[in-house]
Amino acid sequence: MSGFNIVWVGLSVGALVFASYFSVPKGPNQTTIRTSVILAIICCYLMWAITYLAQLHPLIKPKRSHPV
Repeated sequence: MSGFNIVWVGLSVGALVFASYFSVPKGPNQTTIRTSVILAIICCYLMWAITYLAQLHPLIKPKRSHPV
């Protein structure tokens, strides 16, 4: 069930990207600023998603140092 957090946050990030696309002021550097802002938002989302999924489904399971 907690895997759906990736989808919900992804949709929120998509809305944020959509809003930032239209909120960049016009000017000679509009494309550069728009690209930088969108790239930064997507990189932050990917970093969060990879870290979240790595903790949700670890590749290596923890081992106990001594039997209980």
